[in-house]
Amino acid sequence: MTTAEGDNASSSSSDVWNLPNILTMLRIVLVPFFVWFLVADDNQQGIWRWAAVVAFAVAIYTDKLDGDIARARGLITNFGKIADPIADKLLIGSALVLLSILGELPWWVTILILVREWGITALRFFVIRYGVMPASRGGKLKTVIQTVAIFLYILPLEAIAPWLVVVAFWVMMAALAITLWTGVEYVVQALRLRAAGRRA
Repeated sequence: MTTAEGDNASSSSSDVWNLPNILTMLRIVLVPFFVWFLVADDNQQGIWRWAAVVAFAVAIYTDKLDGDIARARGLITNFGKIADPIADKLLIGSALVLLSILGELPWWVTILILVREWGITALRFFVIRYGVMPASRGGKLKTVIQTVAIFLYILPLEAIAPWLVVVAFWVMMAALAITLWTGVEYVVQALRLRAAGRRA
């Protein structure tokens, strides 16, 4: 290996092993623990449920923290651009699927959200030859509302205040509406991007 090759390998390694990327990896590692805690509770609304709440809260906090640090310190890397959305979708997707398996969230809600999420991800890759589709304000709002809705759902609400179950449902409906609406916006944006790319 030449000196230049060694320097490039070292640089590439240091690009991966920075704090924002480590936090992203931590979020991925937390997903199976979150899943195990929620399954172990088995609708008992007990200590394992609270452990799932803590794991989800920590994972969501790392999502905000790694983005803030990456932007503040100029540590945005190709690895982070790929791993961060994957980590988000693993966490959100596993939460939605588990809540449906446990009978707490209708399957149609989970299916609609997941089809939209993975569909738009595939669409981004399809049109990347024409340009990058940046996250819109609506897309960021969608993520926030989805997170709040899921957090409310995994809280042991029946043990705290049963009426909050209704609140959680309507927040989830708001999240679903925003998710579908922004999905349509991204499709329109992708079509315009493709048309502009072909003209160019």
